[in-house]
Amino acid sequence: MSQPTPHPALRRLEILVGEWDMWAAGRSAGPFRVEFAWQEGGAFFVQRADVTPETSLPGPWAAHAPFPTVSLTGYDDTAEEFTILYADGRGVSRVYHGSMTDRTWCQWRNAPGFHQRLTATVSPDGTTMEGQWEQSADGDRWTTDFDVVFERRGKPQS
Repeated sequence: MSQPTPHPALRRLEILVGEWDMWAAGRSAGPFRVEFAWQEGGAFFVQRADVTPETSLPGPWAAHAPFPTVSLTGYDDTAEEFTILYADGRGVSRVYHGSMTDRTWCQWRNAPGFHQRLTATVSPDGTTMEGQWEQSADGDRWTTDFDVVFERRGKPQS
């Protein structure tokens, strides 16, 4: 079977391709293994994350760990933004929207009673990405849910 033609905007995500170790909550949780890769000839972008034998899940993380997780990202050419379908090991399924500007990845969802957003920036050398997840009950007053730090495993994609 032939592959669909990828929307050119998806190439903005190329900086993320590869394997990463991710820590959360001030490095108290993790590392989690994260992989970003192309699917369907580049028409979709997939992110997979899971625990490793070295993963530490302290306190609330142990009771609420979502792993494994998978996100499938495509581009909505009419809205001019990314659409992300998310599913995890708890049976949670969500739809997020996203953007990639320069080296900053943002994703968000506006759901009654539980708004969420992530802002994470890739370092100039492409070896780390740092950011934070935030949450809001009303979409106006935001609080930090947890910080995230990604460290690339191996050489950045060129």
